Amino acid sequence: MRRTLSRRDKVAVPVIIALSIVVPLLVLVLMLLPERYNFLAIQAGSFPLFHALLNGSTAILLMLGYFFNSIKEYKLHRNVMIIAFFLSAIFLISYVISKISNDPVPYEGDGVLRNIYFFILISHIVLSAIIVPLVLFTMYRGLTGEYEKHAKIARWTFPIWFYVAVTGVLVYIFMLPYY
Repeated sequence: MRRTLSRRDKVAVPVIIALSIVVPLLVLVLMLLPERYNFLAIQAGSFPLFHALLNGSTAILLMLGYFFNSIKEYKLHRNVMIIAFFLSAIFLISYVISKISNDPVPYEGDGVLRNIYFFILISHIVLSAIIVPLVLFTMYRGLTGEYEKHAKIARWTFPIWFYVAVTGVLVYIFMLPYY
């Protein structure tokens, strides 16, 4: 049985899909830039700590949101999740600015820690791209009152988003000696 999109979905779904393609591609292109443009004159060392704080705060808010949902405090759940979304959006904007402004810093560790670091980093990067549409669709369904659809997708969104937030902090910890 084929479902038809609501009028609202006819606008929102293509926008979410477009953002889900454009955002990861933009980050990829910026990472591959041959030259950096530090147009804000921000020191490279400022970004990693700020990003770790945003990711750590997002992880805490996600846990709070999960807790509030489990005790049926839906208004608190909604508010905490909206804040987590905005922190993630701030992170994304800041991350893009940092990629434009600063050369990448290589990881110089070796041995088993190197393997652990690259496993965490690669899974973090892959899931960061996947999380964009999941978060956008989950937020959209929740804010439009489509709670059944929201709950269905949130079962996937929450653990992936939480993993991405936590591994963002772990990447910072691994890289701390090299900043």
